[in-house]
Amino acid sequence: MSISIYRLTVPMFQRGLASLKTYLDKAEAFAREKKVDPAILVAARLAPDMLPLSGQYQRASDSAKFTLARLTGTDAPKFEDNEKTFDELRERLAKTEAYLATFSAQALEGVEGRQITLPGNSGIVLPGDEYVTIFALPNFYFHVATAHAILRNQGVPVGKRDYLG
Repeated sequence: MSISIYRLTVPMFQRGLASLKTYLDKAEAFAREKKVDPAILVAARLAPDMLPLSGQYQRASDSAKFTLARLTGTDAPKFEDNEKTFDELRERLAKTEAYLATFSAQALEGVEGRQITLPGNSGIVLPGDEYVTIFALPNFYFHVATAHAILRNQGVPVGKRDYLG
C-alpha cells in the first residue's frame, strides 16, 4: 500500500505546527508564573551559532510552505522573519496553517516524480517523493525539535507528549 504525498506533508506539517502552538502556550504560562521576560524565551538559543527560538519557528513555517510550493510549482507566501513576541509567532503559525489548508489531496497528485532542486547551492535534484522523505520532513522536524529543546533548556515544562501532539 502506498501513502500519498498529501498525507506525508499537509497533515504532518499541521501536526508539527500544532505542537509549536502548544509550546507557545506553555512558554507564555511559564514566563507569567516565573516572571520571566517573554522576549528572553523568544531570543533563547541552544548555542551561539544556532538560530533562536523565533528562528526555529520561522524555519519550520518556511519548510512547510516552501515544500508545498516546490512540489506544486507555485509561489508560497513570503513572511518577513521579524517575529519578536509569542503573539507574532502565533500569527505566523496561523498564516502558515491557512496556506496549508489551501492544498487538497488532488493538488499533490502526481508530484512524486516532479524534480525538486534542493534549496541552497548544492545543485542536488530529487524526485518529489524523495525530496519529502529525505529532506523536507527531516528539516521541518529538526526545527520543531530544536524549538522544543530550547524551551526545555530554559525550564519550560514541555515534554515528549507535547512534541508528539
